[in-house]
Amino acid sequence: MSSSTNGANGYKVIGTRPIRHDGTDKVTGRALYSNDIHLPGMLHGKVLRSPHAHARIISIDASEAEAYPGVTAVVTRDDFGAVSDKIQDMGEGAANLQHIRDNLIAHDKVLYHGHPVAAVAATSPHIAEEALALIKVEYEVLPPVLDAKAAMQDGAPILLESLRTNEMGKQGDKPTNVAAHFQHARGDLDKGFAEADVVVEREFKTEMVHQGYIEPHCSTTIWREDNHILCWTSTQGAFQIRSQVAELLGVPESRVRVTPTEIGGGFGGKFTAYGDVPGAMLSKKSGHRPVKIAMSRTEVLQATGPTSGSYIKVKIGAKKDGKITAAQAELIYEAGAYPGSPVGAGAGVILSPYRLENVQIDGYDVVVNRPQTGAYRAPGGTNAAFASESVINELAEKIG
Repeated sequence: MSSSTNGANGYKVIGTRPIRHDGTDKVTGRALYSNDIHLPGMLHGKVLRSPHAHARIISIDASEAEAYPGVTAVVTRDDFGAVSDKIQDMGEGAANLQHIRDNLIAHDKVLYHGHPVAAVAATSPHIAEEALALIKVEYEVLPPVLDAKAAMQDGAPILLESLRTNEMGKQGDKPTNVAAHFQHARGDLDKGFAEADVVVEREFKTEMVHQGYIEPHCSTTIWREDNHILCWTSTQGAFQIRSQVAELLGVPESRVRVTPTEIGGGFGGKFTAYGDVPGAMLSKKSGHRPVKIAMSRTEVLQATGPTSGSYIKVKIGAKKDGKITAAQAELIYEAGAYPGSPVGAGAGVILSPYRLENVQIDGYDVVVNRPQTGAYRAPGGTNAAFASESVINELAEKIG
């Protein structure tokens, strides 16, 4: 170790070989991940998911499943009451609390293939799976819309009848799939493009991409007789999970304790109480026994938040000396089934490296019949930067 990096010169870490505090536990197998939690009397929960991307729920009959040997409880929309219409912190974003509830257990409609409709607790995962097949759900199948541009058109199928566009601070007056439109503008675009020697305009489309963490979602929850709820779960946001459980189940936050286990990857995708909320309700209806809900890989990809797909249009003009005279961007982001795409972050990123006298940026948050989106490593920023920097590269080539 050189004298410039030893402790005598004030450095505690530089030049040393620190041992990872979690390294030994992980390489020896002592580390506890969410699926390693096993509590006395534990039950296993499974979730019934919609086979349709868009449908109205006419009725749910769970009587046969409830009577099936080994089944201790079934929960549906009827078990979850009204919640306040407020915005909930989701760690790397925010969402309407009613939308969070409806995403965890569908109420009036299912809005994507894999949307949870009911959940079962049983003495084994196999019995729970068998019981799911006994739940009868009557649907009125509706046409889906899977593309953000198509969802913005007049006559497109409407996902949420109560949704109105927030148009730069003003609320719209008709049902829509466009949750929000905002704009940042400065200078004179027409004048700026007229002064340019070179103008490049391109459109880009990116698809929804899942975070792909190696460990599926898993949580074990017990709603105790003293009205305290305990959760062991794979999460990046223990406090966000606690808030969701408390708000959606009508329990004070002081009575909810969330213990985050070791996490097998998250990358922004583990802030939602997918298993904790239905698991807690199953626990309460099962005589306060603990319930574990472990998703399969298929369920993770079907029903947990990917990053937004997007349409992005970028137009940039510059003089031969490289000075940008004008820039314009339009970002249309897929929010999935409920509002809350990271289009605001994308708009903040897309042209931020450049000094611009004439600029306009428009952003649209659009709902489509796909899973509710979530954060994914610089949410909203990567697809925006891909679009703008591709145009900058082409502009530089043309200028020479």
